[in-house]
Amino acid sequence: MGAAQVRHPEKVGKPDSPIKRKPAWIRVKAPVSAEYHKTRQLMRDLSLHTVCEEAACPNIGECWAKKHATVMILGAVCTRACAFCNVATGMPDKLDPHEPAHVARAVAELGLSHVVVTSVDRDDLADGGAEQFVQVIRQIRATAPETTIEVLTPDFLRKPGAIEAVVRAKPDVYNHNLETVPRLYSSIRPGARYFHSLRLLDQVKQIDPSMFTKSGIMVGFGEGREEVLQVMDDLRAADVDFLTIGQYLQPTPKHAAVERFITPEEFESYRTFALAKGFLQVSASPLTRSSYHAGDDFRAMRATRAATLAGA
Repeated sequence: MGAAQVRHPEKVGKPDSPIKRKPAWIRVKAPVSAEYHKTRQLMRDLSLHTVCEEAACPNIGECWAKKHATVMILGAVCTRACAFCNVATGMPDKLDPHEPAHVARAVAELGLSHVVVTSVDRDDLADGGAEQFVQVIRQIRATAPETTIEVLTPDFLRKPGAIEAVVRAKPDVYNHNLETVPRLYSSIRPGARYFHSLRLLDQVKQIDPSMFTKSGIMVGFGEGREEVLQVMDDLRAADVDFLTIGQYLQPTPKHAAVERFITPEEFESYRTFALAKGFLQVSASPLTRSSYHAGDDFRAMRATRAATLAGA
């Protein structure tokens, strides 16, 4: 029997934050396509979790209709309780030894050319779950060798050797999200440390300078424009290649409130600034998420780089 799931226990007793009505540019259609239901059934058949469902992603209808799913490994219960996240918090289940093979089978059956593999935080494990990432990468390489692999890992705080193990497994992209500006970490991401996350991204490049790195933040928590631009500078100082910026959407009244809905024009301004600062690929829009169009963006970036090198 699995461990009991407790959703965000630190918020019990706190006043609810009413969920604001979304502006027209954020509203999406409910998922109804046949391909959506086929993707959903495959995840059920293989006992796999997806961040698409667990984090209540607004793009699930579009992505699953295209057979694109972001697999969430290490179970569905997180040992952290971030104020923005809809994933259940509590005592996690034991690791599933069949999970890497099931992920690889899902990648093959969906015919994915690019897959994003993420996870919950597992502070209870000695390696934070790093070895499970390694095994998933190996199984995908064996089953679907043409598929490019993007990992979106937790911060592996106080887990020596975890980052090195995942980098040595050679994913095509190593992603780790900063999520918000440093001033808001204590309220939005209390279990994490901003400069540790920056250091992680920098360490990936030091271990393997050829590996693409990626990070992302959400806006709408009450951060200032200059704070967002400073995060961009911090990421470029760590030689991060790709950046995503999306609108925070409040999952339930118990989560952090949306302070402001950022307009599409402001997102485009952020994108322009980020490209000027040297990021190779930038996705910035109200519905941008780490894995949203990740494969298309990665292929476009590689094609552009190949053309540039060919013309050099």
